[in-house]
Amino acid sequence: MTCYQTFLSFDFGMKSIGVATGQSITRTAYPLQALKAQSGVPDWNQVDSIFYEWQPTHIVVGLPLNMDGSEQPFTKKTSFFAQCINTRYSITVYLHDERLSTIAARAEIFKRRGSAALLQKDCVDALSAAIILESWLENSYYQMQKISESS
Repeated sequence: MTCYQTFLSFDFGMKSIGVATGQSITRTAYPLQALKAQSGVPDWNQVDSIFYEWQPTHIVVGLPLNMDGSEQPFTKKTSFFAQCINTRYSITVYLHDERLSTIAARAEIFKRRGSAALLQKDCVDALSAAIILESWLENSYYQMQKISESS
């Protein structure tokens, strides 16, 4: 595994899909944008442009789960979206628990910019994607490094 890796993260939704980028050295993520979607299908040309610009080595997609960790009906739709990304770009896609990411994003936006900013759903979705990615980088990526270093 190389030292520096670039990641993209998606917070999947039926009307909007938040997108963030991050990297492995600082394990930080930055919200990029929210893509409009129709019934969960984004404009794939926009996704192509994001992939071309950022050239990610891995993808993280937030996996919606119930608070008890069980799957919900939306979990399957998100998994299908992740599979579409994997197939279209031949890239490793990780699903990561996204419980409470939107609540955390809304709280952060409220703290920084007040309640009026919460009406900008695009900001919430993109920040949620960044929160999902940072959580994955702090947890799963560290575990991957630990396993690969011991091999």
